[in-house]
Amino acid sequence: MKERIFLEAQRLSRKWDTRDPFELLDMLNVVVERTRAFPRDGLKGFCTVINRTRYVVVNDRLPVEQQRVVAGHEAGHIVLHGADLRIGAAFRDNDVYTATGKKEREANFFSADFLIPDEDVIENMRACDANFFNVARALCIPAPFFAFKLYSMVERGYAVRMPVDLNATFLAKE
Repeated sequence: MKERIFLEAQRLSRKWDTRDPFELLDMLNVVVERTRAFPRDGLKGFCTVINRTRYVVVNDRLPVEQQRVVAGHEAGHIVLHGADLRIGAAFRDNDVYTATGKKEREANFFSADFLIPDEDVIENMRACDANFFNVARALCIPAPFFAFKLYSMVERGYAVRMPVDLNATFLAKE
């Protein structure tokens, strides 16, 4: 399953020659709005379809690196779960890092694999002496989100270590 998600993220990255989730959403003809209507610790973003137009809304009060993660996460929903959006539902994300459901985790794996090339992880692990938090900082991504990328890489056969001191319940299998 994660291999399929990884391959789709890589296919879209190559097709559109970008790792920027906002550019990807634009190329997919998704209307993106940034809003300050939500508090910083409130709703992070959501995606929906109205009158056959796909929308993604991102909380503009978040730091830029978190906005990129949220946009990638919502792009994951659009790409992987688009059929579910056609029935009038919306994916709303208050905390993309906990990802309690299967579709939320899949959207995070898509976002992680789209935003972060495997080669960048390997290069930064060498440069940062494999320190989880230093590598996340060097990649300009939130540490809890970096765990999704590492997990994806482990599932695909990379010999990288997951941090043992993190609460990884958000990666639990259903």
